[in-house]
Amino acid sequence: MNFLAHLHLADISQTSLAANLAGDFAKGPIDQFTKPLQQGLWLHRQIDKITDEHEIFKDMLAKFPRHLSRAAPLLIDLGFDHRLARDWEEYHHETLDIFCQRAYEVLRTCDHLPPKLAAIAPRMCDEDWLGAYGSRSGINAAIAGVRRRLSRPEIFDGAEAAVEQLDMELEIAFRTLYPQLMAYSRRLARTTPEQYL
Repeated sequence: MNFLAHLHLADISQTSLAANLAGDFAKGPIDQFTKPLQQGLWLHRQIDKITDEHEIFKDMLAKFPRHLSRAAPLLIDLGFDHRLARDWEEYHHETLDIFCQRAYEVLRTCDHLPPKLAAIAPRMCDEDWLGAYGSRSGINAAIAGVRRRLSRPEIFDGAEAAVEQLDMELEIAFRTLYPQLMAYSRRLARTTPEQYL
């Protein structure tokens, strides 16, 4: 899952939006981070593990061209965020814009973000990265942004075309897997290990 999905799963599980988003930027043992981040980091890692081990995700990986095999996991995550943003009203009671503005306010006011997230949060908010996932141009911009941050950007060559070509397969995978992840998130929030609460 990428940024929007992790924020959505945090919201429906009534856990910290900032902490769940921080999972992609916080490496190492959870207990080294501040207490307000720990439950969200644990939840984020559990969701990523469930996703990565799920047969639907593995089947989707196999559909990408061989030259994109290293990029495919992230491209699926971005493709899922595109689907979530595009069909947002099916998954949340707020509009996408209201949810995004609420998430941005959390990021602006959180004083315990990991440094890498703190560094990009202002751009994320100002450029409305979350809302942009709903359009093809927005998802292509997200792919281009990831490519720019890589030491080997060539592993993303042809990524935009592949994601567009696999649009229907991504939709089927998302619609099948994501409701399961929503249910897992709610259950995991209730069963978080005590040391992370």
